[in-house]
Amino acid sequence: MIVDELTDTPDPARVTSSELVFHGHVWDVRSDEFEYGGSTLRRDYVDHTGAVAIIALDERDRVLLIKQYRHPIRTREWEPPAGLLDEPGESPLHAAQRELSEEADLKADEWHVLSDYVTSPGGNNEVIRVFLARSLSPTGEAFAREGEEADMELAWHPLEDVLDAVLASRVQNPSLVVGVLALDAARRRDWSTLRPADAPWPAFEDRRG
Repeated sequence: MIVDELTDTPDPARVTSSELVFHGHVWDVRSDEFEYGGSTLRRDYVDHTGAVAIIALDERDRVLLIKQYRHPIRTREWEPPAGLLDEPGESPLHAAQRELSEEADLKADEWHVLSDYVTSPGGNNEVIRVFLARSLSPTGEAFAREGEEADMELAWHPLEDVLDAVLASRVQNPSLVVGVLALDAARRRDWSTLRPADAPWPAFEDRRG
């Protein structure tokens, strides 16, 4: 096969049956049968709402990070502010603005898209959009946090230190890894790779219909 363009190609197979096999507190598990290559295949996967993450960069080139407990990996990991796209009709940009306010008590006047990615395409349909937020200021309100968010730590780290931590695998949150590498690349290219905050996102928009 000759590939003439380095671009993922949407190619939806014909789904002959789809069954919700587990309804969870946050997301579900679905089992699909579909036709592919002359055969009928069956695959189970996590049916995810999608999410946004925010790389907040201040005027001193510091990145805001949150240290939060994540039970599946039994780890308090450093990560950017982030949250699910689970509010009906809410745009990804508005979700990112809401999450930055709720998790860091911050707002931003300047927003761009850094990157879109899929987390584990062999096992779930989660899509994540990573935003860059700049021109930051306090909201003036302290958001009430519960559960794992109640004791999370917030800290500003120099971008170069975060890059070092990513490259040494001392931090492994995927949105942090993707986000700071995309940020570094954008900075080296005079910000030419940044996209508008409301840039099209077909992988998410097609699921909403």
